[in-house]
Order: sequence, then structure tokens, then C-alpha cells
Amino acid sequence: MVLVELLKRGEGKTLEFKRDLSSPEGILKCLVAFANTAGGVVVIGVEDGTKNIRGVPDVLASEERLANLVSDSIRPRLIPDIEVVPWRKLNVLAVQVYPSNTRPHYLERLGPEDGVFIRVGSTNRKAGPLQIEELKRLNWSTTFDEQAIPDLKSEAIDFRAASELFAPYRQLTAQAWSTLRVTTEHQGRQVPTIGGLLLFGKDRFARFPDAWIQVGRFAGINRARLQDSAGIRSLLPRAAEEAIAFIRKHLTHESIIEGVRREDRWSVPLVAIREALMNAVVHADYAQQGAPIRIAMFDDRIEIENPGLLPFGLTIQDIMQGISKLRNRVIGRVFHELHLIEQWGSGIQRMTAACQEAGLEDPRLEEIGMHFRVTISSARIRQPHTDETDRHILTLFGDGVARSTSAVAKHIGLSQRATLTRLKSLASRGLLVEIGTGPHDPKRQYVIA
Repeated sequence: MVLVELLKRGEGKTLEFKRDLSSPEGILKCLVAFANTAGGVVVIGVEDGTKNIRGVPDVLASEERLANLVSDSIRPRLIPDIEVVPWRKLNVLAVQVYPSNTRPHYLERLGPEDGVFIRVGSTNRKAGPLQIEELKRLNWSTTFDEQAIPDLKSEAIDFRAASELFAPYRQLTAQAWSTLRVTTEHQGRQVPTIGGLLLFGKDRFARFPDAWIQVGRFAGINRARLQDSAGIRSLLPRAAEEAIAFIRKHLTHESIIEGVRREDRWSVPLVAIREALMNAVVHADYAQQGAPIRIAMFDDRIEIENPGLLPFGLTIQDIMQGISKLRNRVIGRVFHELHLIEQWGSGIQRMTAACQEAGLEDPRLEEIGMHFRVTISSARIRQPHTDETDRHILTLFGDGVARSTSAVAKHIGLSQRATLTRLKSLASRGLLVEIGTGPHDPKRQYVIA
């Protein structure tokens, strides 16, 4: 372990600096939080804030003392990697723990209810009952939305409305609902799962009053003046689409003059907004109460926020690299079947690529309190990327005629797959408009915006 590389990173979700061992409980809380969340390193002998290297006197005795403290104080037992890291004439201790398979870990002195800690940003937070239950589910290899609701009958699911949503893609039998885990067998009868009720429940708000989407358009860059708002309480797949429609209504265009042509572009690429929203719906922690999924539109940005931190074991750096862990497998599976999400784990990368292509900053991803927020800025920091092939396509559409993917592919000499990628990118930037029953309509056409 190289001390200089650790100092470059600064404190965060997986790194903390401690001056010395004089207050060992703070170090133990941090190790518990790391083991319960996404792993991490505690560096002892470095001042937090200033990052001044103080070193650890009698480092071998301190190493043995720390190992004994961890063994005696943390349950279930935790075995960290403790390394002596030399720096000039000093030594520091680097203590590394990995995401544990026996969580939740807790401080024995405080007990299994009050001694569980999780890592939020650069702080250690006491875990509440909901977080403790989620930690336990990680050991059971199940998710919150896969659990059965034994006191309800399968009739609690609105199968008619659900079938209408699936109609363009497939017809579902009773067995298919069980395969999707919308329902599950419990003591010889079919009952809804939590995910099934959240998605298609007739009276879902009785149990999950916050399973809806709140959208608002504010004047300026803060929440002082609300211009328009909506509370979207449709079935979750429909609610996601209705939220996109609200956003689209309030997005601004800008006119770009290139040569003799004028192009109208969305201030924020729709594909980035869509990916952020779908991620919020699929990964929200519906066990939390007190706040729905929220979308706030400002003059300079859009914020999309869902209840729940990142699934335990993941960091923001992980999800930016395409590593994914579904919090809600039932909702994710159904959204995938409905073509609302594509390959799991690729949404953040598509969102980032769309912003970069539009000349915007990368989306900002944050854990705030017990929520996760994506902020997409509309401030352009570079010119949007439109290459020669894109310009060729836009010139083709300059006559105002709608064309299919195959017709465009034939004209520009690319495969249909490559052409479709181009057309969707141009549509997400507001340069083309997609015409059809939906994004997966095989007969869809495109026309100049």
C-alpha cells in the first residue's frame, strides 16, 4: 500500500485518516461501517483535514493493540489486513477491511441494535432498523421486493392493467407472473411479492404510500418559486413515462446556426434524463417512508433523487465503471421485459456519454442523507459533438420527410444497428423526432425536429 496514493484520494466512502490510537472507538466504528458498506482503509498516523503525517510511535506494539481491539470489540468477528507503511523516518498503520459476507457487524459494547454502523460519504452513521434488515438480506441472497406478502391474495395484483403494459411484447400466463416474481408461492397458494404490489398493486399506496414520483419546475436556481408541479401516482412503469413527458414539456431548446441550417437542441439530452429516472425507480429503497422519488428542474440543472443509498457493497466509482447490483430484482426484471431499461449496469455510462456528447459536464452522483441524487447540469462547457455522418443524416432529413432506420442506413452506407444508434443519439439531443408507438416500435420513423 502506497501512502502517497492514499493521500491523493482524500477521505471519502472508502478512506479515513486518524491521527492516532488515543480514541480507538472511532476507529472501530469506522471499520464496522466499512465492513457493512463497501469496504475501505483506515490510515492511522495521519491528521484528517490537514493530512499532516504524524506517524505511529512503537508501531509494532500499536499494531498488536489494534488487532486485539478489533478481535475483542466487533461481532461477528472481523479480521482486517493491518499493514505497517513506512514514510521517511516514520511509520503509519493502514487497516483494510472488505465488504463482509457476515454483516451486519456491530460493536459488542453497544449490541446488535445500536452498534451497527454504515458509511455515508466520509461519515459513519448509526444504521436504523431498515438498514439492518437490508444488510441481513445480503446474506440471504434475496432483495426486499422479492419477499412474499402472505396476508394478501394474488387478486391484490391488477393483472389486467399489467397485461396491457406487456401486450406489445408478450402474453403472460399465470406461470409467467410467478417467473417474473410478481407473485410467489406461499404455503401452497399464490400471493403477491412486494415488487409485484409496488408495480401492479390495486391498493399499493396502503402499504407503500411513498411509491410515486414528485416532479417540479422551479424558476431560477433554487426552490424559492415553484412554476409547475405534479404528483404522478400511476403504475410505476407508466409513472416513469409520465415523468419523462413532464420533463420534456419544461425542457428548453436552443437554436444553433451551422452554415445555412438551423438546429434546435434540447438543453439537456433526453437519454441522460431517462437513464437517471429509470435508475431511480429501479434502485429506490421502497422500505423507507417519508419521501417519494423526486425530480426538480431548475434553470441550470435537473436533480433526480430517490430514497436509499447505493446498495451496500457499491461505491460511486463502481457504478461509473458499469458495476451494478440491483436493489429491486422484481422491478428491474419487469422494467427490462418492458424495454424500459436495457442491460443492467450500463445506464450511468450511457447517461455520462450523452452529456459529454452534448457538451455538458458529467452528471454529478451523490449520496445525501439516506438518499441518492443525480444532478445533470445544462451549462455547456464545450461544443456538442456532431461528426460528418451526423451532419450527413441531418442534411438528408432537411426536406422534412419522415424516414425509417433502414432507409437512412441505405443512404449513408452503415448497418441498421449502427444507423439506429446514430438516430437515437440525434433524437436524444432534440435534433430528430422519433415517430411510433414507442422506442421499440419496429416500424418507427424519424423526422427533423
